[in-house]
Amino acid sequence: MTKYHAIFFDLGKTLLYPKTAWQTVYLNAQKALTQSLIEQGVAVDKNTFPYEFAERLNRYYVDRETTLRELGTAQLLEELLTEKGFGDAPHAKQSRALNAFYAITQKNWLLEDDAYRVLDALKLMGLKLALISNAADDADVQALIDKYRLHHYFEFIRSSAKAGYRKPHAYIFREALSAMKLFPEQCIMVGDTLDADILGANKLDIYSIWINRRVNKGTRTLQDIHPKAIIEELSELPKLILELSH
Repeated sequence: MTKYHAIFFDLGKTLLYPKTAWQTVYLNAQKALTQSLIEQGVAVDKNTFPYEFAERLNRYYVDRETTLRELGTAQLLEELLTEKGFGDAPHAKQSRALNAFYAITQKNWLLEDDAYRVLDALKLMGLKLALISNAADDADVQALIDKYRLHHYFEFIRSSAKAGYRKPHAYIFREALSAMKLFPEQCIMVGDTLDADILGANKLDIYSIWINRRVNKGTRTLQDIHPKAIIEELSELPKLILELSH
């Protein structure tokens, strides 16, 4: 039996992968959000609002890498609408517009072919599983988990949008540890992002495993952050964990 009790998984580019590059997908999503607002009577400019929202998102994506605070897209949309004179737009309308946005992006995420097989194997090994994902919208994460019928695998699920902090901040890791009543040395973190998944795990003495099959080749040279182990396929994970128990 393995000496580890739980595995924390990242979601995007770990269990799921993007079908195509994101630039066109996000533009279509921003247009869908704008169209939804207009259809609900929020008279934003059809030609400019998609790009204004995109600019707001891009600035936020840069800022949050420094602050590690996750404000979420709902707050960003509300702030932009207020600046544009639509501060009285009901939250229900804003929520429907965000649903239209994420309905587009969710189509671009596909489940890794070996995901079910590996998750089943880990559960059979008696391991507890958790999911901690950096994501700007919790409902989006939950929708993806439901879409691919992953919910039953995990005893704990937390997005950074729900936690308020992004990996590598210790808060989201500690939430998982507390919920599962485990110490860091009893857990493993599996993720694709060196400066989020791996750095965060290393700081707390959680055993870090970097999965790099979806990582850009250039980032593989970033050796200032050292994972404890490296795999290219999820299918390598059960064997690795058994080896770690000896």
